[in-house]
Formats: sequence, C-alpha cells, structure tokens
Amino acid sequence: MAQFGTSNEKITPVVLNLIIINALVYVAQYILGGNNEPNNITDLFALHYYKSIYFKPYQLITHMFMHGGFFHLLFNMYSLWMFGTVLERVWGPKRFLIFYFICGLAAAIAQLGSYAYSFSSFDHISLSPEEYDQYQQLLRRAYTVGASGAIVGLLGAFAYLFPNTKFYILPFPFPIKAKFMVAIYAAIDLFGGLHPGPADNIAHFAHLGGMVMGFILVIIWGKTNKKTFF
Repeated sequence: MAQFGTSNEKITPVVLNLIIINALVYVAQYILGGNNEPNNITDLFALHYYKSIYFKPYQLITHMFMHGGFFHLLFNMYSLWMFGTVLERVWGPKRFLIFYFICGLAAAIAQLGSYAYSFSSFDHISLSPEEYDQYQQLLRRAYTVGASGAIVGLLGAFAYLFPNTKFYILPFPFPIKAKFMVAIYAAIDLFGGLHPGPADNIAHFAHLGGMVMGFILVIIWGKTNKKTFF
C-alpha cells in the first residue's frame, strides 16, 4: 500500500501539454473577456444549453479548456497532474488522451441533460417575442466551463485501478483511501445536483457523467492491476 505524493517522477508529456494549453487559454480568456461574465468569450466557447442561441457543437470540446477563475484553474490543473501523470504512465500518451476527451464529452452530455431538465418547464409555454428574448438571456447566463468533468473521470479510473492508495484531503486530518475518496466525491456531487443551493454554480452532473464514463472505460479496457500501489 502506498501513500500518494511521495513520487519524484517527472510530469508526463500529455499532462504537461494539457496544463500549458489550459493556462494559455485562461490568460487569453482573461485578456479578451475580462472579469465580467457572461461575455463574448463565454458566449462563443463555454458550453451552453442546446436550445440557447449561443450553443455551438464545438463547445462540447472548447468548454474543457476554459475556467471560471484562477483557483478553478489551479485546482483542476493540480488534480490533472496528480491523477493524470500516473494514468498516462499506465496507458501511454495516446490512450490517456483518448480517455481524457471521452470523459470530458460524457461530462458535457450529462450537463446538457441537466440543463434540459432544469429548463423543461419552458418547453410547454408559448412565449411572446419579449419573453423569448428574456428566456435567451437566462440561457446565456447558464453555461459550463472547466476541465472538471474529464478530471473527475481520471479520479474514477485512478480509484478503480489503485483503490488503496492514500491521500490527505480536507477536512480529514488523516489519510483516506482512493476508493473512499471517490465515493465521498460522488455522494457530494449527487446530493449537490439533486439539491442545489441558490448560489451553487458547480456542474455536479457533469462531474458525475465524467466519473461514470471513467469507470466504464477502465473496466472495458481491462487494465486493472490490483497489486499496484498496495
């Protein structure tokens, strides 16, 4: 059994390039879009509900490289380094990159499903032109950014492959095994998705979609090694 975080191995190439791209996109996002959200950058590249006039199919990919703030970016990139470096060594660069994007796409589809449920009441209402404009402005503010869905997929795969690897995470003052950490994370996201708070801007169902896809892929690929990191 190993405690995570003791390795001195270098960061892997795909993980490094993903971190660089995300950082560069965040800088461009800040320069071109500023602090006000929504803006022209989020209109174009964030993931919008498919009934929004701002929705474009390419947003299923582009939203994964945008972030809602510096700490959002920092936490996601730290998690990408933490789990992605190990998994890229297990699978190799090509399979790791495929896994990353499939989980990100699954997260996006799950989030679109969440939007469809949230806005379903409007599907049966006849809106005046003025009301339709107000509806579209509401949809404009409902968008998703971040690599979290793909990264939670990495977390799910890591917990499946290395279930007894230990981590220190807040608020626990003791190390916790990966299999318990992913269960706690899933429970928090499920509760948050079913009972969102008034100021909750977390894409809980995107996280769950990425995690489920991560489990599915790692099971299909049959890369389980129950002796590693025990």
